[in-house]
Amino acid sequence: MTKHKPDCKRVFKNYDKTCPRCIELMNGAKARKGWQADYFKRKKENEIRQSKEIKNHDCKKSGCMSICTFGDW
Repeated sequence: MTKHKPDCKRVFKNYDKTCPRCIELMNGAKARKGWQADYFKRKKENEIRQSKEIKNHDCKKSGCMSICTFGDW
């Protein structure tokens, strides 16, 4: 996929008419998938994994003291 030129002047939808990637976007090319989509997917997966670990924690097997602090990180 074409990249923006190093000195591209694009700001949001104000495209730089001298940049090859901006020209593609002006002509209807789709924007790239942003980092947010992957970040929030991983965050949700980590929350599910952590809640399962806390739910399945066995204090007797782990040798916890009178107050268990498992999962309080």
